[in-house]
Amino acid sequence: MQVAEQTSAAVSQNPELLASLRQQFGDRILAEQATCDGIPTLWVDRQHVKDLLHTLKRDTKPVFEMLFDITAIDERLRVHREGQPASEFTVVYHLMSFSGNCDFRIKVPLMDSDLNTPSVIDLWPCANWYERETWDMFGINFEGHPNLCRILLPPTWKGHPLRKEHPARATEMEPFSMDDEQTQIEQEGLKFKPEEWDMERKSDTSEFMFLNLGPNHPSVHGAFRIALQLDGEVVVDAVPDIGYHHRGAEKMGERQTWHSFIPYTDRIDYLGGVMNNLPYVMAVEKMAGITVPPRAQTIRVMLAELFRLCSHLLFYGTFAQDVGQGSPIFYMFVERERIFNIIESICGARMHPGWFRIGGVAQDLPNGWDKLIKELLDFMPPRIDEYDSMVLNNGILKRRTQGIGVYTTEDAFDWGITGAGLRAAGMEWDFRKQRPYSGYENFDFDIPVAVNGDCYDRCAIRVEEMRQSLRIIKQCVDNMPGGDYKADHPLTTPPRKENTLQDIETLINHFLSISWGPVIPPNEVTEAIEGTKGVNSYYLVSDGSTTSYRTRIRTPTFAGLQQIPALSKGFMVADLIAIVAAIDFVMADVDR
Repeated sequence: MQVAEQTSAAVSQNPELLASLRQQFGDRILAEQATCDGIPTLWVDRQHVKDLLHTLKRDTKPVFEMLFDITAIDERLRVHREGQPASEFTVVYHLMSFSGNCDFRIKVPLMDSDLNTPSVIDLWPCANWYERETWDMFGINFEGHPNLCRILLPPTWKGHPLRKEHPARATEMEPFSMDDEQTQIEQEGLKFKPEEWDMERKSDTSEFMFLNLGPNHPSVHGAFRIALQLDGEVVVDAVPDIGYHHRGAEKMGERQTWHSFIPYTDRIDYLGGVMNNLPYVMAVEKMAGITVPPRAQTIRVMLAELFRLCSHLLFYGTFAQDVGQGSPIFYMFVERERIFNIIESICGARMHPGWFRIGGVAQDLPNGWDKLIKELLDFMPPRIDEYDSMVLNNGILKRRTQGIGVYTTEDAFDWGITGAGLRAAGMEWDFRKQRPYSGYENFDFDIPVAVNGDCYDRCAIRVEEMRQSLRIIKQCVDNMPGGDYKADHPLTTPPRKENTLQDIETLINHFLSISWGPVIPPNEVTEAIEGTKGVNSYYLVSDGSTTSYRTRIRTPTFAGLQQIPALSKGFMVADLIAIVAAIDFVMADVDR
């Protein structure tokens, strides 16, 4: 058994579990790989991967209840693979244990001539979309998958774009054109055929009606489509069709420098603003060995919670709107604009400031920054109470949402549901508490939990989270540390601007950091945060270059939409709208 070279930063989260698996699986483990995030990483052949995954889900201590992600790496151009088995394509499984508060990573090596590995849908139903995405992007076949077809790209697409031979820029390809013949082919590809969606046209007692809900832009979620199979007004099946917002974010992450990709992250969950920057820069900082100063950490927390307020306010208003209450969204936009004004006064931009940097933030706080925030802290709590009487205590909204779209904690684990959706089903889990980052361990706040797991509870959880965000922001204002807003480290990007005026070496470093980007040591890392809609994570692979070799963006609402068929069958079409609204998703987050 090969063992990858240990790095000083890579201390395994769970050495006892690794020892137990070594004893149980022996030579079936091809290698152990040390990474700077400390997540245990085992390589196994494809014929043994299901046995290992089943063992980790059912029999180990702790068990790993959730399949958090499946992705792949095209290894063919990678240079630094010391201690790893021969592999041209690697399938990566990321498991999460809530009972043990730890993660596990499993890798399966494959050769380009034989890209086949077994499907694991029978272990976790959420594997369905992850396996489809991996086939879509890399061409890896998951044997036994019931419907391995395109998910983010059009059905007529040729090739697999996250393979290294696929161009990353439009300038590397011929100008786009479409003649009449190709136009006809594309139009044929758009035709709805129920059999291709695993739907029957009739049953023994009735003929089904098929309805396209979309492709449209419901509320502010973004363009997507649900293919409905209806028996009267009762939903027989509801299959989401995604990808209309796909723009190759992960491919962009592998062509941009470590620094220049930061603004792209803003556009993943475009309602989360700088909160999208956070897991990305944290991942780069961990590989680079950068310690972020306390002041920069606190500024990051404050900005992240301001954006959590903005996102939840928009959810609250559109949730009420989707179930028929038109007024609240106009009131809630007033508070949202007020918060954006504060964000703009600090960052210089509103929704997409791209303000976090590798090693800290772009600038120090401006003079008088605390005055506007203190006014918000006085203004917001009574407004939230007012909205409770308008929305949560509204009898019609209660009847539309209570008992609708119910799922249990175990269901949430099976479908990869995190964030408010998991807490509404009774699981008290929040990354800010269970795995504090950016100094969250220094803040006093509560984690709201509900027990019914329905649409109403998912809304109520987010409302209470707004109150807790205000508590955190107040503590940031009252206890803002002094010191630097950016680390004094050679890989901090860019160096503090004021230092460039002092000596030529710093000016040269600044120029190179912007034009070429920092050179990050070879390593792999996963960093996750409690985003606005659930757990958002970045899995980055560095090959010792100025760009990322592999950028994987795991978003919470990709998993959330996959649950729609299971939640909506047997309900009315109007109930489906409430179920969709309670997920709290944006399609840029789903499609990337």
